[in-house]
Amino acid sequence: MRQSTSPMAEHVTVAREGAVQIVRLNRPEKKNALTAAMYAALGDALKAAREDADIGATLVLGHPGIFCAGNDMADFLAASQGGGMLAAYSLIEALAEHDKPLLAAVDGPAIGIGTTLMFHCDLVFASERATFHTPFTDLGLLPEAGSSLLGPRTMGHARAFELLVASAPFGAERAKEAGIVNHIVASEELEAAVRASAEAIAKKPREAVRMAKRLLRGDPAPLKARMQEEGALFLERVRSDEARQAFMAFLQKSAR
Repeated sequence: MRQSTSPMAEHVTVAREGAVQIVRLNRPEKKNALTAAMYAALGDALKAAREDADIGATLVLGHPGIFCAGNDMADFLAASQGGGMLAAYSLIEALAEHDKPLLAAVDGPAIGIGTTLMFHCDLVFASERATFHTPFTDLGLLPEAGSSLLGPRTMGHARAFELLVASAPFGAERAKEAGIVNHIVASEELEAAVRASAEAIAKKPREAVRMAKRLLRGDPAPLKARMQEEGALFLERVRSDEARQAFMAFLQKSAR
């Protein structure tokens, strides 16, 4: 199978295998924590897939034992001191507009945006060691990426509150029960399983799949409106003393 790879950012690689676009978070030394450049690259990859008639599905991968550690804490601290977070918003907007199948494979921790990304995926495969955790309120922050709307819609209020507000980690089985995960697969078989699913979907009549996804997802306007509301509040919280102190405490603890 022909594969061409282009580094859209230093820590995100984008490859084509037939009609499947494969996006890999490639910063394992930092547990795939997302920087501004990585957010921008992910957003660009989704936009490119949406506009490319030859792409039938997009697959997001991490590395063995780690999917994504969430936002890079140093970037959060910079934002708390007046830096921008426009790159994160570009990814969030791309997720709201993405009308082709989006799949993910999670092996190990998926934290913050690593978890809220799942609400935008159409199929999620996870290993038995996958965990989903959103420590937003622990950091003085709020749910993002439309998760305050999509979470209750997917899981019901009680489980969404437990995950997004109480910050309780969900293991793979709990996440499957809650509707975040479709299939649990052994770690060593995970990528092969999700690639096979992506390839099968990409072979289906493309416009029929796009139209069906639009019907299932519904009107994106309420989601976009909620994302804008979340974004304004999130930026306000990032710059709060409460959040700034939490970021500094986290970085100090990590440096020990």
